[in-house]
Amino acid sequence: MKQCIAQIALVVADYDEAIRFYTEKLLFTLVEDTVLSPEKRWVLVSPPGSDGTCLLLAKANNAEQAAAIGHQTGGRVFLFLETDDFDRDYTAMLQRGIEFTRPPAEEPYGKVAVFKDLYGNLWDLVQYKR
Repeated sequence: MKQCIAQIALVVADYDEAIRFYTEKLLFTLVEDTVLSPEKRWVLVSPPGSDGTCLLLAKANNAEQAAAIGHQTGGRVFLFLETDDFDRDYTAMLQRGIEFTRPPAEEPYGKVAVFKDLYGNLWDLVQYKR
């Protein structure tokens, strides 16, 4: 048996502003942007060089979903962006205006810093020790 997580849904306020953030600030690739109805699109983005899981940018369509924007995990780190060069990516992300809430630290598993996406979701930028 072989399985994988293909997409992770991330609730967003607006498709276009989310696409801009992920493609311009984090340099993700826009994998797909398909209109499904006047209100709904199928929008997938993925990190540079990735051939794995994509983020599905899902626009909130009711008050309950809108309330979850930026708080999908109750304030815990939500997603983990692994890099092959922490210092390169950390410096470049700072230059592109990414807000880090925890500075770089050496942990037993590798080098890590916490940043916010455009809605306040917390991410780890991490380079694991091998």
